Amino acid sequence: IYTGEDTLSLHDALPISLSDRRPMTDRHVTRMTLDDAEHYTPAQKAAIIASYPEHEKDARTKGIPTMGSGRIFPYADETISCPPIQIPRHWVQLGAMDFGWDHPFAGVKLAWDRDADCVYVTNAYRESKVIPAVHAAALMPWGELLPWAWPADGLNTEKGSGEPLRVQYVAAKLKLLAEHAQFEDGSTSVEAGLLLMNERMQTGRFKVFAHLTEWFGEFRLYHRQDGKVVKKRDDLMSATRYGVMSLRHARRAPTETRLPARAAPWDPYDR
Repeated sequence: IYTGEDTLSLHDALPISLSDRRPMTDRHVTRMTLDDAEHYTPAQKAAIIASYPEHEKDARTKGIPTMGSGRIFPYADETISCPPIQIPRHWVQLGAMDFGWDHPFAGVKLAWDRDADCVYVTNAYRESKVIPAVHAAALMPWGELLPWAWPADGLNTEKGSGEPLRVQYVAAKLKLLAEHAQFEDGSTSVEAGLLLMNERMQTGRFKVFAHLTEWFGEFRLYHRQDGKVVKKRDDLMSATRYGVMSLRHARRAPTETRLPARAAPWDPYDR
């Protein structure tokens, strides 16, 4: 007797279309990992994992969707993730943002261990269809005097207010850098920024706090099509790229020490 129910078994190793990621309210998805295959011995499981390319391991062994061979960052989460740590006083820090309305606004906070030349993504924020003051309120707890890198489109005039986006975030008390994110020579190449991030990931000099699930969600799906970067669900990736391009502007977090009233002005995010 046919009950009207079907079972479909599949895996997430093949590329997916972001336009197909629609809610499915009339079905249920059960995700199984390699650990659920109890008929394999630990040695067999280890051999199976080792047989897959690094960028396919999460999809094939954990059922986590990825973009397959089209990925811009073809690395397993474990190669860059780390537990949250207390940021040492001498590390410098920087915020970076990507503007958005229909597609989300995104912000990340980076900490840079200059001795080891390792960058850590410590915070991530993504939200759409809210005004700059709301974003600023969400980001302010990361550091009231935290310097912020921002993209060139922050100079564009916003239709509603008639003011450039950068001006609106400055009015909301965020400490945006004087110039938009760029390399020291003034260039803004996307590919150069991605290359910097790739080099750091490959050499173990780029880490992301493991609990930042939204960041890792974009990381797994960030890909190219016909050789071009797909500009969908890339908001946190873009913000991170702006931050990596702007690391030279990172500053140490301020201490609780207060100088005498007549002392000369000081930079709380000193080098």
